[in-house]
Amino acid sequence: MQDENTIDNDLTSLETEIHDAVAHGTNVKDAVKHLTLKAMNADRLDAESLRRIIAAAMQGVREGANHKLQHVNDQSETAQNQIKEAIAGLDSALAKLAEASKLAMEEASSRTHHFSDTELIRVRSDLEGLESIFLDTLKDTAATTKGLAADTLHDLARHAQNNGTAVGEQLKETLVTLAQQMTLVGKAQLKVGINLTRETAKFLGEVATGIITGVEDRNKNGDNKH
Repeated sequence: MQDENTIDNDLTSLETEIHDAVAHGTNVKDAVKHLTLKAMNADRLDAESLRRIIAAAMQGVREGANHKLQHVNDQSETAQNQIKEAIAGLDSALAKLAEASKLAMEEASSRTHHFSDTELIRVRSDLEGLESIFLDTLKDTAATTKGLAADTLHDLARHAQNNGTAVGEQLKETLVTLAQQMTLVGKAQLKVGINLTRETAKFLGEVATGIITGVEDRNKNGDNKH
């Protein structure tokens, strides 16, 4: 486990890097997605840790947008677009987390290994609240922001609430897979105890470093091994 100072420093770095991506960068969606994925590891996939990561990322988005608005003339449209791209990147990173959990469960199942019901219950609880954490943090950030950035964040929050999110869409699939795993655990003796959080973090690491982009790549890699 990492100590609190290390975690705080890492979250500060995440906030700063996202600030810089929004204020000065290009390909903001991909940058925010990558930075957020990089901040996630096996010690930070519980609900509270994810809440802190999302809050740090959102703070970086807000401050980065404000920096652009304050320091460059006639950048309001660009700043709005940067905010939209950044929030989409964060949403996409969280969707990848949900997808990685699904992937870890499917791979374990293909090897006739299962997770304990205790771990599955804990992970289900964390995942079920993930979209709400994202939406609540987005709304809270909008409420504590002023000017054009606030208007943009409020619009994005309303749109996400009414039309759904990438993470919410992926969670539908992941939670179905998780329910299937819980049924299997009830019927089977555990052959090998597998840590779902660590398996999920492993896949996230592969996504963050570009080894795979998702389920399709993982399946293709698996086919190549046979």
